[in-house]
Amino acid sequence: MTRRRKLLIGGTVVLALGAGGVGLAQAVGGDSEEQVSGPAADRAKAAAVKLAGGGKAVGVERDDGGGAAWEVEVQKADGAEVEVRLTSDLQKVGIGGDDQGAGEQGEGSDGD
Repeated sequence: MTRRRKLLIGGTVVLALGAGGVGLAQAVGGDSEEQVSGPAADRAKAAAVKLAGGGKAVGVERDDGGGAAWEVEVQKADGAEVEVRLTSDLQKVGIGGDDQGAGEQGEGSDGD
């Protein structure tokens, strides 16, 4: 194999590994607005529904800001949606919704 071909193959491998690492970093710890799935997301949804007093989890995202690891959108029976923010061990950080005032939805402000 020629030296030029070896360099080309080596460069391609480095680029592929770099791209994979970036994707992994975003999937594991980033604050993304992409919906998350899997067993951990299912546990977060179940905890959020319980904390919200019932309803159906309609979306779950990873979050790394304000002490929360999860943001779960829960739709209540009356159609209102609340956002439940949870720590990585599924403890409540805060709950906010479209029926609450802006002052009640701040970081961790949930009336407790």
